[in-house]
Amino acid sequence: MAILLITPPMTQLNTPYPATPYLTGFLKKEGLACDQVDLSLELARRIFSSSGLERIRKVVEKKRGNYAIRGFFLRNFSQYSKTIESVIHFLQGRDSTLAYRIVEGSFLPRGQAFKNAEQLDYDEDGLSWAFGSLGVQDRAKYFASLYLDDLVSVIREGVDERFVFARYAEKLAASQPSFLPIKRALKAKPSVIDEFIDELSIEVIKKYEPELIGITLPFPGNVYAAFRIAKQIKNIRPEVKIVAGGGFVNTELRFLSEPDVFDYFDFVCPDANEAGFLALIKSQLGKHSFEKVPDILFRRKGRVQRTSAKALSVSLSNHPGPSYQGLALENYFSLFEMLNPMFRLWSDGRWNKLTIARGCYWRKCSFCDTCLPYISDYDPCRADVLVQKIERLIEETGNSGFHFVDEAAPPAFIRAFALKLLERRTVITWWANIRFEKSFTPELAALMAKSGCVAVTGGLEVPLNRLLGLMQKGVTVEQVARVTRGFSDAGIMVHAYLIYGAPTQTVKETVDALEVVRQLFANNCVQSAYWHRFSVTAHSKVFQRPADYGVRIRKSKATKVFSVNDIAFKALSGATSGENDRLVSGLNAALYNYMSGIGLEFEPSFWFKKYGKMKVPESDMPRDYIARALRL
Repeated sequence: MAILLITPPMTQLNTPYPATPYLTGFLKKEGLACDQVDLSLELARRIFSSSGLERIRKVVEKKRGNYAIRGFFLRNFSQYSKTIESVIHFLQGRDSTLAYRIVEGSFLPRGQAFKNAEQLDYDEDGLSWAFGSLGVQDRAKYFASLYLDDLVSVIREGVDERFVFARYAEKLAASQPSFLPIKRALKAKPSVIDEFIDELSIEVIKKYEPELIGITLPFPGNVYAAFRIAKQIKNIRPEVKIVAGGGFVNTELRFLSEPDVFDYFDFVCPDANEAGFLALIKSQLGKHSFEKVPDILFRRKGRVQRTSAKALSVSLSNHPGPSYQGLALENYFSLFEMLNPMFRLWSDGRWNKLTIARGCYWRKCSFCDTCLPYISDYDPCRADVLVQKIERLIEETGNSGFHFVDEAAPPAFIRAFALKLLERRTVITWWANIRFEKSFTPELAALMAKSGCVAVTGGLEVPLNRLLGLMQKGVTVEQVARVTRGFSDAGIMVHAYLIYGAPTQTVKETVDALEVVRQLFANNCVQSAYWHRFSVTAHSKVFQRPADYGVRIRKSKATKVFSVNDIAFKALSGATSGENDRLVSGLNAALYNYMSGIGLEFEPSFWFKKYGKMKVPESDMPRDYIARALRL
């Protein structure tokens, strides 16, 4: 059976999303051949080409309304068309000498992104603080990324407002109870971006001639394109079986009852269900009945049904790991849109993505999906097995960079893993997601750095002890400060995920939280961070016991359910939804400046007044709160 695995637009463009490589590696071990293709990358390559920009130009010329961004593009189109493919080659690492032309002022058109970014002067002296006098390659990569940002703005304003890097038409799918918006979009007149997706889908079918296709839906920003690809495949080859899986399926389609989804997909496969996918393949080959396939959604007699066979799991230590075979690794390209060195890791460089452990060893956080297998079914890999996988991937890909995409890598394993790397003299560069717990001592941080760790990311959430207790994070602010400073002292960069708008969190507490974040930056505990708006998910303790957390759940009236994850709720105390809407501008402005080492001397209220036009209470958090915690 000819099997094809597809990553739909859009995901990051510097490295493959790991879903299809993991499934490819598993199927190869089982003796099944399959192909894989990243249509997210292929769409970007089609757009950012001279022929792609020409098609965009024709649409932009007919567009009415605000002319600022589109006008600059049209006036400078000849230069865009002339430089676009050279810039992409440079970002792919194929033409390093072009850097000298890119940093020179007249080679690239410099639109609004250049004016907005960092509010810096773009002469040599203006960026010397970031790149030094010899940083030509990084400076050129930064300028090339701003150049592409300008083109994305042109597409959003003049072609398709749903398009951004790393996601497409996200609002059509994100916690959308009805399938109707996606259906309407699929039937509407296609945009140029839609046309590109349709063309790529047809080309893939003709090239690989698959009999069964698996499409991963990792995020809401992939879902519309995935349905569009499935639609084209069904139009051309209706006999081809198409399976949907991935993170979006695991979290948001668990209550799926909308039968129209199965006009596009034959099966929906939740969770890390390699065994289920293998059983489905065998059923299609006639090796056993479909009723033996575990945990698969399908349509029968106009209704959504689910197979009753018990779901199977593959131990991570027994899983062969990902295989990138078939993916054109040389075509991925790096972006460097922000000068913060920690932030650039997500979009710059080719990282092999691996998992140290499935699930989460803590699995207690009240806001997390603790009742779902991807959190609750904790399954660590053995350290020696993981290092063997790493060595095989280095040989296969020629790349020694690794990003471990765990929910939270366990500290005991990290120690064993680091020691095994050093014992085998396996040289890699790696970063991972962790919990900022006390087991990550300065001694362990130093060991991690010696083994090649350059960065860690972790959820700090709301940096106030009362709210950390409510969220059952199992840490305190003082503890997080000491752990993160230990990493920084070892030369490991730290990124913190932050939450605002938590249940019962007052405006004053949001101001206090920003003051704590300021102090964490000022004391070199963290180097980058990101604010997320608190949400109640359908698989969290907050949803299951809302009264315990001071919220009221708003019931949905939908009869045919498509996507369910983020649940509408009302906080019974604390800041109102409207106040949180206004607070976010100040939070983001402060963080943006902190990550550039700017504005650390200002009181938190400064940012809300200037950027949110909002008067807030002054923080009474001691200005040396974190400094004192570090001295304990």
